[in-house]
Amino acid sequence: MSSTSTSARSGVPVHDPNPTPESSTADTAAPAELAWRQADHDVFVATSRGEFAGFVTVDDTAHVVHDSHSRRIGSYPSLAAARQALVDATRPPSRSRERLRRRILSRRR
Repeated sequence: MSSTSTSARSGVPVHDPNPTPESSTADTAAPAELAWRQADHDVFVATSRGEFAGFVTVDDTAHVVHDSHSRRIGSYPSLAAARQALVDATRPPSRSRERLRRRILSRRR
């Protein structure tokens, strides 16, 4: 990551000047953090492991989040909330949430 990348969770700059083989293998097992860049005064773009992950646009009243396919995720009152929404949307579903989803879908049939 470059020195201008920021953590999606804290907004604090993230920089690992000496990546080790141990940290590289740990990164592949865990969900990747999103790196944020400001593309314009009202657009923030997120990447995960070098791949486009989504973006946030800012207008007068809201921060609108879009995923990697430009599908709208939602509108949020702050940039921090919008960034967290994209983090949550890119996180793989938990087993319990997936079981609940299957149970709900099976009842609809």
